[in-house]
Amino acid sequence: MQKNFFLVTCLISFLAFSQQPPTPAIIIQNGIQQKNELAQNSAVKNLSFKNIGPSIMSGRVVDFAVNPANPTEFYVGYASGGLWYTNNNGTSFAPVMDNSPTQNVGCVAVDWKNGTIWVGTGEVNASRSSYAGIGLLKSTDRGKTWENMGLTDSHHLASILINPSNPNEVVVGAVGHLYSTNEERGVFKTIDGGKSWQKTLFINDKTGVIEISANPENFNTMYAAAWEKDRKAWNFEGSGEGSGLYKSTDAGSTWVKISTETSGLPIGKGMGRMGTAVVDDETVYLIVDNQFHREEKTEKEETDIISKDFFIGMTAETFLEMEDKKLNQFLKANGFQEKYRAENIKQMVRVGTVKPEDLAKYLEDANSQLFNTPVIGAEVYKSLDGGESWIKTHDGFLDDLYYSYGYYFGKIHVDPSDANKIYIYGVPILKSSDGGKTFESIDADNVHADHHALWINPNMPGHLIDGNDGGVNITYDDGKTWIKNNAPAVGQFYSVNVDSEKNYNVYGGLQDNGVWVGPHNYEESAGWQQNGKYPYESIMGGDGMQVQIDSRNSDVVYTGFQFGNYFRINRKTDETTYIQPKHELGESPYRFNWQTPILLSPHNQDILYLGGNKLMRSMNQGTDWTAISEDLTQGGKAGNVAYGTLTSISESPFQFGLLYTGSDDGLIHISKNGGGNWNNISGSLPKDLWVSRVIASSHKKERVYITLNGYRFDNFKPYVYVSENFGNTWKDISGNLPASPVNVVKEDPVNENLLYLGTDNGAYISFNRGENWEVFSKELPNVAVHDLVIQPEAKDLVLGTHGRSLYVADIALLQKLTDDTMKEIVVSEMDTIEFSPRWGSKFSTWGKFYEPKTSIQFYAPKKGKAIILISSEEGKELKQWTVDAEKGVNVVEYDFTVSEKRIKYFDKEKISKAENGLYYLPSGKYSVQIKLEEITSLTNFSIE
Repeated sequence: MQKNFFLVTCLISFLAFSQQPPTPAIIIQNGIQQKNELAQNSAVKNLSFKNIGPSIMSGRVVDFAVNPANPTEFYVGYASGGLWYTNNNGTSFAPVMDNSPTQNVGCVAVDWKNGTIWVGTGEVNASRSSYAGIGLLKSTDRGKTWENMGLTDSHHLASILINPSNPNEVVVGAVGHLYSTNEERGVFKTIDGGKSWQKTLFINDKTGVIEISANPENFNTMYAAAWEKDRKAWNFEGSGEGSGLYKSTDAGSTWVKISTETSGLPIGKGMGRMGTAVVDDETVYLIVDNQFHREEKTEKEETDIISKDFFIGMTAETFLEMEDKKLNQFLKANGFQEKYRAENIKQMVRVGTVKPEDLAKYLEDANSQLFNTPVIGAEVYKSLDGGESWIKTHDGFLDDLYYSYGYYFGKIHVDPSDANKIYIYGVPILKSSDGGKTFESIDADNVHADHHALWINPNMPGHLIDGNDGGVNITYDDGKTWIKNNAPAVGQFYSVNVDSEKNYNVYGGLQDNGVWVGPHNYEESAGWQQNGKYPYESIMGGDGMQVQIDSRNSDVVYTGFQFGNYFRINRKTDETTYIQPKHELGESPYRFNWQTPILLSPHNQDILYLGGNKLMRSMNQGTDWTAISEDLTQGGKAGNVAYGTLTSISESPFQFGLLYTGSDDGLIHISKNGGGNWNNISGSLPKDLWVSRVIASSHKKERVYITLNGYRFDNFKPYVYVSENFGNTWKDISGNLPASPVNVVKEDPVNENLLYLGTDNGAYISFNRGENWEVFSKELPNVAVHDLVIQPEAKDLVLGTHGRSLYVADIALLQKLTDDTMKEIVVSEMDTIEFSPRWGSKFSTWGKFYEPKTSIQFYAPKKGKAIILISSEEGKELKQWTVDAEKGVNVVEYDFTVSEKRIKYFDKEKISKAENGLYYLPSGKYSVQIKLEEITSLTNFSIE
């Protein structure tokens, strides 16, 4: 034990001096144990969170496990939303991983004969929010308990194959770390149910196995797709020399590489992600993301339409000879500002302030590298000799399937009843009935476009279960029509915000599911299918990003999608105005982060800030923009991902123009004069880490909080800091936080000692400004919390999770807790209740009794027996009971009933026995008193 403690201490000390190395698995495992201990002793362990949806847009599905004997029973794995079970064909689902240490899923397999569930944790799709796992989990009691079976440093597990004849023999494919190199990747095998593992295939420390598939009739024959990738925050190489296809004929014990120079497959640096589908010992299909570039056409078509590439390398003389009409057509068609017309630009070229190629640069943005890369893309191959030789099944290119997101897809399936019927998917889902010669789309309006998982019924051709970025769809007619099965609330929120309405609304941006708004008191119900209106409404497509709401008029909303594409929306008039700032012609294009930050000034709701690599300010709701800074980053890096961008903006409520910015490359700046000049205040902080949040205090002008995030280095150390002097010096307040990257910190608007925190594995609170932290856990699974917000009037904390949608908790009691009050019993205020004569009765013979209830929240300074006493305004005791109080927050349910022997204190016409045999309080004023030994406290409530 002492030896392990010494090792962990040394590793923590090492990480303190270097932010780049990935966090060792032992620290992550210790962090899980630390969080469990925090949860058991947390002062807020009894404070419940309520899930308020939404569910209709769902989240990313990564895998299925379907009962072959009864396909109405299956499990669904969501990328960051856990594992869910249905036995009614997806009509409803139940979560089965909520008591596990993570909700991050890569793959699922079930031994249906014995009921054993295997989950490979950590999503394998390598996206910007593909969270790492904690190894291989196993449950023998249908998910009630989980045991970690190892491979804890693999981070992302892709495939689990169980021998149908021997459930103790299991073969696993591990992708390995996402942002760093490591050794625990490749193929692993156990013959003792996971007690021990043998690594049977290893290529190198940046090549993992993205998929293993077996012959359905012969478990000994397997194919493993090895994938080399190199993801950084600024660049993603999705192919490499290590990629290749391997075959085993002894159930994964040994492997032979079959993607050779004579195989007919593309090999070498351009070989990207692959997937296989096995028919039998002879017939195998393969899909590959071919990253080799397409051959350029030797002859260019004559056309009057000018592309931006037309200006690259053009001389000034040639440019000046262009026809004004032709040039103006290009400028208007490509959205150049009105001030940029042929006559003006030609004058700029004459004097040398602009070069012709600047017209091409003007149109570049972060998406250019993603969509304009001329790679071959998806290709399908077929082998009829067990993988020895391969032929491409189709002529030409499979365009508009992968675009340049081949790393995000990579699956192929064959119908067990028809060897010539195959399915592939990327942005659409395609099927072929002729062995891959031709394809047709089977997408539909109620099916999300991005697909990741498919199950084909071997006994009923045309019965498919599809998993995509928008949840689960089922078809029985081979894709002609689809059923949508989105009961679980598994939305992947990037951001969350609230408006100022009395019955406030919640807004949030989701991964690939746009921006939605809905009521904070949403109750899950299928009633919307009858009335035709889902309580949440979509207000923007794409990958939904940050949302700002005008506090004067909540119909005016600012939001958008990835890479800084923002809009001003008037929800009342349905007006949508594009407001992204544009650089000047001749300047380098602005760099916008995937999650570009925006902020409405708390001093004037007409003033909007937006961060590119510079900070932009609009004084008129985004109509016009001015850059009020120079580049506030380290200048970017060469690569195909936008980098060197601002990630967080904050303005002090004490002073207009007291501004802070944070960047993805570790810089924090301050301006005290509205952008007149800026100072870098990040010199003493850890270097190069993503600034996930900067927050100017609302309690003290000099105070500022920041969080840094090492996720993109596979560094899971928590970084939280506070400065009491405008960032001149910083204090580490990460305290007792377990290992997990930090996404957000927020102050409580009432109690300056309260801080709220969201990490990649949960939410926390500090009662002493970060000296130590308590973990939230009641009704809240171990899920990534991307963002959080406090609604000040309602005293609600709203969490935006990346995998389990939105949660709300009442924090009125927490706001009362200080060093002094935490020595006493503190009872939260109770809302006024509206009396109903229907309390205790049924609406019909077949209905349930309508029985009201409310929550009584109180803080106890110690553990013990607490007496709850309900009294009338005159002090008459109406009901009393005893509860076991925990030290910390306690929540007691009260149903407004009166003890029968106490009804004598009321006039007979005011109280009578209800239909359920109980007596309910009539309208009036009452008190709740809490007694714990010698300590007592009370609060009042009314029934009107």
